Amino acid sequence: MKNRKILLLPGDGVGPEVVGEVKKIIDWLNSNKSLDFKVEEELIGGASIDKNKTPITDEVFYKSLECDAVILGACGGPKWDNLEFSKKPERALLKLRKELKLFANLRPAICFKQLVDASTLKPEIVSGLDIMIVRELTGGIYFGEPRGIEPYKNNQRKGINTHTYTTSEIHRIAKVAFDLALKRKKKVTSCEKSNVMEAGVLWREEVQNIKDKEYGNINLEHMLADNAAMQLLRNPKQFDVILADNLFGDMLSDEAAMLTGSLGLLPSASLGSKDKNGKIRSLYEPCHGSAPDIAGRNISNPIATILSFSMALRYSLELEKEADALDNAVQKVLDDGLRTKDILSKGNKEVTTSQMGDAIISKLK
Repeated sequence: MKNRKILLLPGDGVGPEVVGEVKKIIDWLNSNKSLDFKVEEELIGGASIDKNKTPITDEVFYKSLECDAVILGACGGPKWDNLEFSKKPERALLKLRKELKLFANLRPAICFKQLVDASTLKPEIVSGLDIMIVRELTGGIYFGEPRGIEPYKNNQRKGINTHTYTTSEIHRIAKVAFDLALKRKKKVTSCEKSNVMEAGVLWREEVQNIKDKEYGNINLEHMLADNAAMQLLRNPKQFDVILADNLFGDMLSDEAAMLTGSLGLLPSASLGSKDKNGKIRSLYEPCHGSAPDIAGRNISNPIATILSFSMALRYSLELEKEADALDNAVQKVLDDGLRTKDILSKGNKEVTTSQMGDAIISKLK
């Protein structure tokens, strides 16, 4: 039997509560499915600052290199707002992304049929929505050099950021999008601003090149990023896999998330390249933040974190059947009308964080 290592990093705010529910599911899988997950739990973010004076220790970082999947709760909170930028809790997450070379961010935007009314758009627009956004995570304007703020003529100041992409950076993220599309509807929409940016021209050309050489059976369309933002509101179900750079992917994935009306249900995965043994470095986390205002009250929604673990089962742990079972268990619990406070509506039953986790486990087979 394959021994799989999982590192849990609960972090701050509601992180420990929602990751705690994932831990219960892992225990259930070990007991009932004869799996042999080896689980370690460590501090990150503000919790690590309080104990270790740093957002992430070297020991925890090296553990993240050795495991098969990292599950993160959340980082940050007002308690640490006054720390200098380099020492804030969120720097731990940025370090993990950078040092693990997690270049691909996957964010599904799924409108659960039980929660169609939670969306601000008409039900017929969002019902059945299932989009996957693939965002390049380590290049582009967020990381380009030169950058900074410097003096400028006539007592002004000038802010500088540099937007660059190389052929290899574009190819590797495009391959992730195309490989995902092969398992879905074989359609990719690549977004850029090739009408005004040279980097956008390169992006369009190189995505097309990879498609022509290696993915002849994929339907690829190119769309300007501002038009894509508009189309997401007008007719979101025209999309299947959306591919975008760091900046546009950041914006489009947030917009798509809110189409569903339920940010507390949306997971994400950040993936790196395969190593020589075929293992993919990976980090999985809910799209929501640390929500310090409700921390410790057992009312936060654990579904986004549970679905993030489902993505880990699917993409890093090679357990597709178990991932499907977990996704189905979540659907069944929503069918039963159980809701945490954030998604509660008339006629449904309010449950706590731990009750939601227990209910999902009860639906696993």
